[in-house]
Amino acid sequence: MDFARDETQEAVVEVAAGLLARDLDGDALWAAFAEADLLTLALPERLGGEGLTVTDVGALLTEVGRKSAPIPALATLGFGVLPIVALGDASVQDSLLAGMADGRVFTAALAEPGAQFPARPSVTAVADGDAYRVTGRVLAVPFAEKAYRILVPTDAGVVLVEAAADGVTLTPTPSASGSPEFAISFDGARGELLAPGEEAVATLHRIALASIGAVADGLLAGATALAGEHLATRQQFGRPLATFQAVSQQIADVYVTSRTLHVSALAAAWRVSEGLDAQDDLDVMAYWIAAEVPAAMQVLHHLHGGIGVDVTYPLHRYYSTAKDLARLVGGASYRLDLVGARCSSI
Repeated sequence: MDFARDETQEAVVEVAAGLLARDLDGDALWAAFAEADLLTLALPERLGGEGLTVTDVGALLTEVGRKSAPIPALATLGFGVLPIVALGDASVQDSLLAGMADGRVFTAALAEPGAQFPARPSVTAVADGDAYRVTGRVLAVPFAEKAYRILVPTDAGVVLVEAAADGVTLTPTPSASGSPEFAISFDGARGELLAPGEEAVATLHRIALASIGAVADGLLAGATALAGEHLATRQQFGRPLATFQAVSQQIADVYVTSRTLHVSALAAAWRVSEGLDAQDDLDVMAYWIAAEVPAAMQVLHHLHGGIGVDVTYPLHRYYSTAKDLARLVGGASYRLDLVGARCSSI
């Protein structure tokens, strides 16, 4: 694959970076993204989109991560729009995605109690006429309250459920970053089947993981750049902190981690976009997010000194968001077990 961005990706990044540089609050920034047509990029051309791939949209998500912007871009694009385009037929796409230009929000339920990204979900979906009745419990669903539809992996496939439907109970749960997150109980909630079977669930999981990787890539790159600027301008004993050998070694280690994640995230997204077997790449990338990114953020906190733990300083957003992503993918031990299992089966 070519790791360089193409002209389309560069154009997307330029527009997104310009909006992110305006330091708008979350709702205003989301509205600006919608007005700039950044939310419709993955839509088919008949719906006013550009038909962009997971890799292309990943370039946008990386920029969102680079500023640690508090908007539902990952949930909407990575957990909603891209899977709907991949799994839904034309009529479903038309009914669900026509509102993207107005800032419609989507999300997905990727974790059950004790199981992240389960290949065989314990949530059940039973056919009831032309609908399905969904029963079960899921965790860590971002922006669920605002979502037009929640994509729910079930034993029947991926089902679309309205957050306000009868039989749906949303319970707010804490997140490190303060972003809205919910545990959801489904008690015979009425839903619409997006796509049947285990492969539909696997497709949702692959796209969601690749999208998480894109955000994490930008997140660590942005935090590293922030620390680099701090070290170049903050002086101690009459010298910039960056000139101290121990400091330069630590920031260099973080830079290596950041570039490694960048390569891993791009490779995984490209394989998903091309319809190739991406599981090895996704598993390695997810382990890196769970184990190495939080450790790198700790180093950046240390290099900032006391200012690094100030909740009004940007580094706090980067670190807390990284913790949320590490938890969402299942944590370091879980991800290491998956990588080890794949290696031992060779």
